[in-house]
Amino acid sequence: MKKLLLFTVLSVFLISCNGNAQKKSDKKSSENYEVSKTEAEWKAELTSDQYAVLRNAATETPFTSDLLDIKEPGTFVCAACGQELYETKYKFKSGTGWPSFDRAIEGGVAYGSDSKLGYQRDEVHCARCGGHLGHVFNDGPAETTGKRHCINGVAMKFIAEEK
Repeated sequence: MKKLLLFTVLSVFLISCNGNAQKKSDKKSSENYEVSKTEAEWKAELTSDQYAVLRNAATETPFTSDLLDIKEPGTFVCAACGQELYETKYKFKSGTGWPSFDRAIEGGVAYGSDSKLGYQRDEVHCARCGGHLGHVFNDGPAETTGKRHCINGVAMKFIAEEK
């Protein structure tokens, strides 16, 4: 009986390891986007922090973004390709340490999913180049969309509205 139990446990372990090893990466191929470059080209054009976030889905340290406290009217664009992503009027202070918005500019972002932390999250990426921006959560302002687009500041650039 002990041998059967040991065999069963070992079999389940081996099957689960093999199953995880065979899963395809969630990393998006840049071939499906209007702006498509090799990883070498991205590395040459982006800072190391931008590359880590936009191309490898890293997360910047909270409360470090220069974009966190911007309140003036303008547009936040993708740091990799210039795609318009968010407007200041949809930005709010979430207290999380990352720029937060309750909605994106229509057509500016695309959505996917990631399970890097062991559970499913809704990922936000640039609709033009596929760069990872952050995640969207259901704890945003109830009086608007109820969504919180939690975006890495290093993945964006701010363009102030002309006066």
